[in-house]
Amino acid sequence: MVKRMDEYYIVKRRAVPEVLVKVAEADRLLETGKVMTVQEATELLGISRSSYYKYKGDIMPFHDQARGKTITFMLQIGDEPGGLSLVLGEVAKCRANVLTINQSIPVNGIAAVTLNLEIQPDTIDVMEMVDAIEKIDGVLSLKIIARE
Repeated sequence: MVKRMDEYYIVKRRAVPEVLVKVAEADRLLETGKVMTVQEATELLGISRSSYYKYKGDIMPFHDQARGKTITFMLQIGDEPGGLSLVLGEVAKCRANVLTINQSIPVNGIAAVTLNLEIQPDTIDVMEMVDAIEKIDGVLSLKIIARE
């Protein structure tokens, strides 16, 4: 079996090694003009230039790639009146466009919901939206299952 090295994964920040997070931050500092050279960025963040160059093409913040795209969430929501409405309200506050909603009949007090959203140019950061939805009382889990 041949392993592909160009596969993409969506992982939460806590699962990403700190050096990779710092490489992404170095890119952000360079793009915004807060630093002018790779040397300045790497010194500020406490990583080597060789680490920066090794990983710079391999990591980027999720939201940078999400604008103008679709994203699919799978949620488990407790079977309480208004639960889905609270989730949709948060999506609306974040200015994402709902494309489809599929909800299963609740089993053992839990409903599975799939939301397909279009990320607009004025949508707030996707990970901020995920965090806000996860904090809603009654949302038991949220997973990003697809992104196009």
